[in-house]
Amino acid sequence: MTKSDGEFAHENIAAECRFGQPVRRLEDERLLTGRGRYVSDIHLPGMAQARMLRSPYAAGRLRRLDVSNALMAPGVLSVLTGSDLIKEDFGNIRPLARLKRADGSDNFVPPYGMLAIDEVRHVGEIIAVVVAENVLQADAALELIELEIEPIPSVTDIVQATASDALAVWPEEPTNICFVERLGDAARSDLSFAQAAHIVEETFVISRVAASPMETRSAIGIHEPVDNSYTLYAGLQTPHIVRNEIASQLLGIAPDKLRIISPDVGGGFGLKASVQRELGLVLWAARCIGQPVRWVADRSESFLGDHHARDNISHVALALDTDAKFLALRLRAKTNLGAYIDTFGLSVTVGNLGGLSGPYMIGAFDVEMAGVFSHTQPVAPYRGAGRPEATYCIERIVDTAARKIGINPVELRRRNMIPADAMPFETGLTFRYDCGEFEKNMDLALERANWQDRTSRATQAAARGRLHGVGIAYAVECASGPQDAPGKESAELRFDASGQATLLLGTHNHGQGHETAFRQLANSFLGLKAQQINIRFGDTADVREGVGTFGSRSLTTGGTAFQQAADEIVEAGRLVASDMLEAAPADIEFSKGNFLIRGTDYKVSLPAVAAKAAESDKNGLRAYAMTAPKNCTFPNGCHICEVEIDQETGELWLTSYIVSDDVGRVINPLLLDGQIHGGVAQGVGQALCEVVKFDSESGQLITGSLMDYSLPRAKDLPMIDVKTHNVPTKNTPFGIKGAGEAGTVGSLAAVSNAVMDALHKAGVSQFDMPATPAKVWRAIRQSDS
Repeated sequence: MTKSDGEFAHENIAAECRFGQPVRRLEDERLLTGRGRYVSDIHLPGMAQARMLRSPYAAGRLRRLDVSNALMAPGVLSVLTGSDLIKEDFGNIRPLARLKRADGSDNFVPPYGMLAIDEVRHVGEIIAVVVAENVLQADAALELIELEIEPIPSVTDIVQATASDALAVWPEEPTNICFVERLGDAARSDLSFAQAAHIVEETFVISRVAASPMETRSAIGIHEPVDNSYTLYAGLQTPHIVRNEIASQLLGIAPDKLRIISPDVGGGFGLKASVQRELGLVLWAARCIGQPVRWVADRSESFLGDHHARDNISHVALALDTDAKFLALRLRAKTNLGAYIDTFGLSVTVGNLGGLSGPYMIGAFDVEMAGVFSHTQPVAPYRGAGRPEATYCIERIVDTAARKIGINPVELRRRNMIPADAMPFETGLTFRYDCGEFEKNMDLALERANWQDRTSRATQAAARGRLHGVGIAYAVECASGPQDAPGKESAELRFDASGQATLLLGTHNHGQGHETAFRQLANSFLGLKAQQINIRFGDTADVREGVGTFGSRSLTTGGTAFQQAADEIVEAGRLVASDMLEAAPADIEFSKGNFLIRGTDYKVSLPAVAAKAAESDKNGLRAYAMTAPKNCTFPNGCHICEVEIDQETGELWLTSYIVSDDVGRVINPLLLDGQIHGGVAQGVGQALCEVVKFDSESGQLITGSLMDYSLPRAKDLPMIDVKTHNVPTKNTPFGIKGAGEAGTVGSLAAVSNAVMDALHKAGVSQFDMPATPAKVWRAIRQSDS
């Protein structure tokens, strides 16, 4: 069970955490003073350690695997290989979505078992597991395994994988095209393009990245032979989804035979939402040796073994009329799925294509997305999960159109923005916006960024020998989706005999501040003070159902469920309070944590009512809700970024970053700022420095450590100025839209537009992320020549 900070004394918190207040995160003191409890902090009696033998080749046939010497090594308890796996009745990891091939048939789903058996299909694929008494013994035994692989040609990028003579990653899919998803109205779009006064086209490469959370992935497996049940400790965003998938698909057992305990999690970003091989392997290993088995990845192993993200090539065309109004948008995109399909690997590629419409009125859409197999790690969700890619495409092509037509990029956006009085608005591409004031939000950002004075700042930069660029991007994202079928979430509220409350949530905190935000909701719904409620999550034996934390959904879905449970508590408490106050239930009202006789000052507190209820019912006051909001929500915001570039070295500086966001009602401005800052930093990272690279000939991973894979540092970021212009939604009970991914969705495009604006002044006409000094320098030199 995750140890709630409610179990610790709060020396420095206000008596009430009220809705809308900038309350500092209550969990921070515990985490910053070493009282957090992560998987690597858990030590169980007799616990063994596992290490993975991973493929050194991107593609090859397993010719020989001899583990006999490893089995005789000191401390080794077991070595598991593919030959052991085929003797078991285990299944495969599966994607939760299915799509169609171009011919309309179901897409091919590769067999994604726990170990490679006959072939390896990416560098880092697991071939064997060594289990020993300690990590040093396991590492030593790995060196004793004799492995022979016959290398075969590999394809690691989209261009290679879709070439006419490309090697098939899977014989069942000789073209390497897994699916083709089509959206929009192609005929209407073609007509609009035929009538257009201007057609602007460009191809954008969106790089592959690694999530790189601070806490690497890890897991502990336990098997109980008496009833053939399992327990898995793992840092996860979606404990219940992972439990259901591992139990039903991998192990072939009932979900209630697998308990998942997800303690504190040091960052997830989408990576820790999926089922990955190591989770099943530690359970299998624990069953084989009769002891708990732990695996903890080091950073280099994370680059090899973690699922990656993004990685697509998008050709975008925008048709405009003589007044620069958007007539149609056409997209032809290919996305790199990797060798296998992640749990969410299909849904992440197509589920947020509606974001291509942005805040604009676009007459028609013609969208085609193809998924491509390659000899690389599977692609998983990463903060934004398809939203940043969609926003990147529309916002980059709008800037390109502004340059080519010769119109101010702000004016072009203004001419095409959806007016507030047009809401609700059907975009024509899956989404229906319920509310929003896009133009006003943009104007607030422009004012904050001192947009009118940008020319003088460019002149000052030029005097220092630097190029100056300013980029704008307006992002609209779907949160708590999908459209018209928002996901459910659970909340259970219990009061004990002392009147203390406990809230059990199906969501999971991994840096968002849930233990603070949900206490603020508790104050709003029930008048409870911070010390009067504990927050628990992450244990499937305790939280009966749940979906998890991803997609900016926790407070919209979990909060909706919490409010329903709170309302049920109030109704149940009203009956108890009527007896305590000797009044009719109809005369009892609830306000600010107290039940009162209407029109009097006679009252009794909710904790007192709960304690009284426990006298006659051992369960006391409790309520459970598994519900969803009315519909998804559409957080939106305008990002404005300024950069300066040294023309002689290619070095780049972010000099200003402004965000004006509409996230609906704000529970906690401090938590909101933290979410936006973190999201912007990750977008900046991908735009400026982060990229996973493979050698084009050997398929070897080039960026296998933090020496090669660069992450943004504090010095790379300016002060991020976050303002809000919030239009509460009616799709959630209290007007919240969501904010967890907003920073990343807008920043990737805003930073890239700023870089392109600066480079355009040096004659550069096309540039793809990341804007490393070397790439920037080469682009400037090539334009000079």
